[in-house]
Amino acid sequence: MFKKLLIAIAFALGAFTLSAPAYAEQAPVHTGLLSRVAVSGYDPVAYFTDGRPVRGSEQFRINHQGYEYRFASAQHLAAFRANPARYLPQYGGYCAWAVSQGYTAAGNPNNWRIVDGRLYLNYNDEIQARWEQDIPGHIRNANANWPGVLSR
Repeated sequence: MFKKLLIAIAFALGAFTLSAPAYAEQAPVHTGLLSRVAVSGYDPVAYFTDGRPVRGSEQFRINHQGYEYRFASAQHLAAFRANPARYLPQYGGYCAWAVSQGYTAAGNPNNWRIVDGRLYLNYNDEIQARWEQDIPGHIRNANANWPGVLSR
């Protein structure tokens, strides 16, 4: 009985190991672990209209390209629906500075900036300060790295 259990465990681990490369590539939109909610549930339109991060509501949500986006109001949902590209965070909501450096890290909805009409998120206050030292250069580098950085 014990031998059969060990064989079953070894087989399961072997199957998991063989399938691991399928999980190596990152999703094009940053979400929490086991989640499909983008921008950590914050309303991407609010950055532009309210000038601050605002939590979205499950009452006002939309599925866009396989990810759920939440909004603080029906008006924000309608604005997003009319022109998603205008409101989507750059680099799928990953940290803009990290992408400029050739890797990914979580974008924090509380560390943000709108530059030339585009929303950028960063990992934390320290990383945002680094990013702000050369925003045009970091955007240029991140644009060159995106989306290839997802498969590294």
